[in-house]
Amino acid sequence: MAAEGGGKEMNEIKTQFTTREGVYKLLTHSEYSRPNRVPFNSQGSNPVKVSFVNVNDQSGNGDRICFNVGRELYFYIYKGVRKAADLSKPIDKRIYKGTQPTCHDFNPLTATAESVSLLVGFSAGQVQLIDPIKKETSKLFNEERLIDKSRVTCVRWVPGSESLFLVAHSSGSLYLYNVENTCGTTAPHYQLLKQGDSYAVHTCKSKSARNPLLRWTVGEGALNEFAFSPDGKFLACASQDGFLRVFGFDAAELHGTMKSYFGGLLCVCWSPDGRYIVAGGEDDLVTVWSFSDCRVIARGHGHKSWVSVVAFDHCTTSVEDGDLPAEFSGSDEDFHEHVHFSAGRDRANSAHSRLSKRNSTDSRPVSVTYRFGSVGQDTQLCLWDLTEDILFPHLPLSRTRTHTNVMSATSPATTGQTTATTVSTTNPSPTSNKDNVGNSSSTGGTQANSLPGTLPRSNSLPHSSAPTGGSTPNSHTGSSSSNNSGGGGSGATTTTTTTINTTTTTTTTSKANSIIDSAFIATGVSKFATLSLHDSRKERHEKDHKRNHSMGHISSKSSDKLNQLSSSRTAKAEAAVKTLGTALCPRMEDVPLLEPLVCKKIAHERLTVLIFLEDCLVTACQEGFVCTWARPGKVGLQSSQNNPANSPSGTVV
Repeated sequence: MAAEGGGKEMNEIKTQFTTREGVYKLLTHSEYSRPNRVPFNSQGSNPVKVSFVNVNDQSGNGDRICFNVGRELYFYIYKGVRKAADLSKPIDKRIYKGTQPTCHDFNPLTATAESVSLLVGFSAGQVQLIDPIKKETSKLFNEERLIDKSRVTCVRWVPGSESLFLVAHSSGSLYLYNVENTCGTTAPHYQLLKQGDSYAVHTCKSKSARNPLLRWTVGEGALNEFAFSPDGKFLACASQDGFLRVFGFDAAELHGTMKSYFGGLLCVCWSPDGRYIVAGGEDDLVTVWSFSDCRVIARGHGHKSWVSVVAFDHCTTSVEDGDLPAEFSGSDEDFHEHVHFSAGRDRANSAHSRLSKRNSTDSRPVSVTYRFGSVGQDTQLCLWDLTEDILFPHLPLSRTRTHTNVMSATSPATTGQTTATTVSTTNPSPTSNKDNVGNSSSTGGTQANSLPGTLPRSNSLPHSSAPTGGSTPNSHTGSSSSNNSGGGGSGATTTTTTTINTTTTTTTTSKANSIIDSAFIATGVSKFATLSLHDSRKERHEKDHKRNHSMGHISSKSSDKLNQLSSSRTAKAEAAVKTLGTALCPRMEDVPLLEPLVCKKIAHERLTVLIFLEDCLVTACQEGFVCTWARPGKVGLQSSQNNPANSPSGTVV
């Protein structure tokens, strides 16, 4: 998996990769881009973003795709793995002057075959509401830039609402709008509503209803991305100051915080059941945070530059109870028949209900695997599995379960017996865990969360028990020499933070995923856990941080600017030292270090999009090419009809 293709050149662009469920293949004929297919000169432009919506078309082809490239915005019928993309017939195309689109979001509640509501944020601070099917522009918010003059970094419809939406800016402010209200002809006046640790919420003082309804100021620096929880009740914010902050949205109360290992956080996403949050950023890491415990439970190191997008795969996330085999074993065809054709809403909801019921009534958790992915400025796609030995480290038999699963592939008759044995012996000893990490103080709880003296290593990188490099905020771990260069490289490129717009985590716009369903829709049901370790991964970690993929060059700055940046960097380093080793930011040796299942270079330019759909996953790079990767067994087109020379993106080997 992670070692697949190791004999080829490391810089070779991959067109397929293999995981336990099979082979994912790039569909060159399903590539979306500008109609001329010419690579976009991305220097100085905002990141390419992609949004999806399903309009419930009677023809069965209801998926629609929107993406921005430079000053242009395109809206197409998305044919996915079924048919080749016809770029000559966009439903709508818009070219903007004086500003560039930076992000967008469809409202899934109001989408029909005749009309969709699409919000578009811009680099100058405005937000536009358009209907690309009717080709109408209904409203422009913050038109005179009286509310905020900074770049829009993220825009989202409030879950369950047809009229409310939330907009984040690089100023660090977050605004709540109502499409029915005007923005007024004067700058808004605010009144403090609630204030807390590094955040404040203000209401807009006005005799008549006007936008914005609320203004949130969160942290210091840009608010790079936010994401609503699957039930719509909580809001996770990733900020340039390196903090993840999770709020109760309606009450505007801080639920918990987490600090990056180094630099700013650029992206954030929720697990399908709302139990975990994954964030990525300038420390080149993906960090897994437990919502209930308010603490970091794992980090993943596989990227060699900033992580721009993280997203959970709701189709490959599995929840297994005693009535299910502990791991699915069999052929690819059997696997897909078992997973994809039975992974409907009812099955997904029942899987989630089993997890909730079992965890609330029994100390022994079900078998669970969360699959998530990440893409970065190093042009690499990484896939990760979060398994029960990481989630529940006090249960010593999680590795035993996995080994028996592997054995059960050759002797299926013993699967039931093996599962029963595993469950019956998973009684943790409360005295076996010595190291405790307290809950974040913001939760109000004082119960300690125990960590084992020896951390689980089944899906993690090996490193020495002695914390040789943990005291340095710029070092990731004492056992991996590339981590020092990775952190240092990130530090050297912090001058470019104002030009970084990270890709929105658009799992909320994928099929069969609605963020306002009380039953937490769409946790798929695949049947495997990830516990493979590859020696070749050690060699890859020796690679230097890829500075050439960063978005600017410090040499172009004046000496005064450099001095300011130097003092600013010193202050940030001092702040990082204060939080390092605390519950906000544990040291590298204090939490499990995940290894990616797959780590592949899939583009020539930095990657800005990763979206998981039912039958494929979608990526996009800054050259303006939106690529579709068919899931195993889901290739619906004849590859022999495709001429690789027709793909200008360079993604065909």
